[in-house]
Amino acid sequence: MKHIIYKVTGMLLALTTTLSSCDKDFEEINTDPINILTTTPDKLLAPALVNTLSTNMNRNRNFNNELMQVTVSISDGDATVFRYEFRRTWSDYTWNNWYVQLKNFKDIYAKASEPENLNTSYQGISLISQAWVYSLLTDTYGDVPYTESNQGKDGLLEPAFDNQKDIYLDLFNKLEEANTLLSQGKEIVPSSDPVYNGNVVAWRKFGNALYLRLLTRVSAKSDVSAATVAKIKEIVEGNPSKYPLMDNNAASATIRWTGEAGSGPYVNPYVNAVRAQDFRSPGMGKFFIEQLRDWNDPRIIPAYGIEGINSLGINPGGDSYSGVPSGYVVGEDVIKSAYFYSYETLSNNKAIGARSLQQSPLTGIIMNYAELQFILAEAAVKGWISGSAENYYNNGIANAINYWVPRFPADVSSETFTDYVSGADINWDATLSLEGKMEQIHLQKYFALFLVDMQQWFEYRRTGHPVLPKGAGMRNNGVMPARMAYPVYVQSANPTNYKAAVAAQGPDEIFTNVWWQKP
Repeated sequence: MKHIIYKVTGMLLALTTTLSSCDKDFEEINTDPINILTTTPDKLLAPALVNTLSTNMNRNRNFNNELMQVTVSISDGDATVFRYEFRRTWSDYTWNNWYVQLKNFKDIYAKASEPENLNTSYQGISLISQAWVYSLLTDTYGDVPYTESNQGKDGLLEPAFDNQKDIYLDLFNKLEEANTLLSQGKEIVPSSDPVYNGNVVAWRKFGNALYLRLLTRVSAKSDVSAATVAKIKEIVEGNPSKYPLMDNNAASATIRWTGEAGSGPYVNPYVNAVRAQDFRSPGMGKFFIEQLRDWNDPRIIPAYGIEGINSLGINPGGDSYSGVPSGYVVGEDVIKSAYFYSYETLSNNKAIGARSLQQSPLTGIIMNYAELQFILAEAAVKGWISGSAENYYNNGIANAINYWVPRFPADVSSETFTDYVSGADINWDATLSLEGKMEQIHLQKYFALFLVDMQQWFEYRRTGHPVLPKGAGMRNNGVMPARMAYPVYVQSANPTNYKAAVAAQGPDEIFTNVWWQKP
């Protein structure tokens, strides 16, 4: 019996020793060196920016461009966007992706607020990015979850919808705070920033330009117009050191794509997300391409005698540029006449060959300097600021072209520029009515907003400019859709708050105006 007890005791001692040795280095061995559990703001910023911009570019291509007659699909099928008719399933993609990236931007702010990672610049960039994405959400859908959004991890699975007015007022607060935080000039890791390579001052300029975009968007609402117009004047004419603004094309907020599939850190999303044949399949819209053709515009006129190759990536049908009329009747015989192609340039500005916009480094636009100039032109026309509407208008045109065609001077006093506007007959006309001047400004702004998410659509809904032709085949009574409907799953996943939002805003349909569109 004693022998058995000794044997069992020995077994227990051996087991204890074995367990003890197994415990050695347990945590280190079982920690995944790749999928880390903690992070820092510099690791989160680039993926969030790239993923947001990729979402925007994809919806620009197949939604905004179709609504706004940049492209026209050759289709007699149901729910064609260019006929102002689309399925509710269109809503899911942007809703889902934008809210995911908002969580990442909020995590950047949280991480940058921790004592060990404290960095006011990352905090400011996070707030600008949140304002950017939330504005896209509310301008697309209207009232959306805002105050209670992105709290699922904390158990808040059914967030309330905030009304658009309250969202906008808080976006202004975010941009004010961002401007203050960035004014402290705290350095960030350059490689973490695909937009400005760590230039904190440039982020501050972009944030204030975005502020002007959003102030202008709600400026017609009587309950906020006085405050928004006063703020516009303060930003533009107040102390420039307090609200610095973009001052040239180089200050535009863009991600310059650096490689094709499998090369470079930031690949144009059109490379992986869209097949080449699908990318080229829509015809160029008649309104878009023939305006540029008639202006003899350098953005489409082939450079250096290379036929069919140009900076906006448009290839003429035959020997001239022509487009497909938008809203054509089902069954009508239309011919697709132009495709997206582009050329690549070297430092000496010599074209070296055809290159699709699918690989272009220039397509990743968040907000460009030309847009800011047209915002200021409108503000001057309406008497909100004292600057020259004509100067802002001309600067907008010159820089919109210069962005795509560097050989075209951004200097509005140059002979090249004056010859262009005179030949195109788009000189500023001070004798026009307010609406006439708005048409002048917004026709040019329309081209400056080429590839900029859904800003053409938002601005058309706000102003009714530029005046777009309406084909006989258009649905929705020929009225531009005012919003996307909410994703269908929201009705079942968040029924109480969904019903409250519909009761407050109006029917969950594409014809229901959002707050800033209502009289």
